[in-house]
Amino acid sequence: MSLNTSHSGSGVVLYFGERILLFYDGAELKLEGPSNVVPFKGTKKGRIFLTTHRIIFTNNNAKDTLQSFSAAFLSLSELELEQPIFGANFIKGSVKAEANGNWEGRSKLKLWFNKGGAIEFGRAMLECGRRACRVAQQMPPPPPYTPPTDFYPAEFNQYAPPQNSEYGFVPYNHFPDQPPGKQNLEIVLFSEL
Repeated sequence: MSLNTSHSGSGVVLYFGERILLFYDGAELKLEGPSNVVPFKGTKKGRIFLTTHRIIFTNNNAKDTLQSFSAAFLSLSELELEQPIFGANFIKGSVKAEANGNWEGRSKLKLWFNKGGAIEFGRAMLECGRRACRVAQQMPPPPPYTPPTDFYPAEFNQYAPPQNSEYGFVPYNHFPDQPPGKQNLEIVLFSEL
């Protein structure tokens, strides 16, 4: 999860190859986390995006300290879709901070959908999360590489640049001002006309 890294003006910043699957207006976000993180205070109103890689929330209030919130599917856990009798449907869960995400630790997350769409968004988000987890489990990190034998050092001066300043090229002062025979060629061309 990262704070204030996914907005650009009134739009969102996407990764290369990332696509927006769903978005809803009228969403409310509440984060309960460390008390020293100022953007966590209060409920934020804005737009929620579901992309192929993560969820992104952008704030409608341009003066708020939290302008955008993004969480990759692998950083979300304990997700539940709640349907209260009175009130808007909401999604709650836990989210873990990402490296260089402008904060550290874990936080509780609540997303209300005041204009509808919580069921569709929740189902799509859970399916994207399942697929992300499945891909992450199928691709273990490669083992560390160790060479079969000792390293062979390159011969001395094998890759060193040449000692002269021309680097194997003919210096410019060895060329005449113009190639020989150029004037004769012009005469031949004009005589044919």
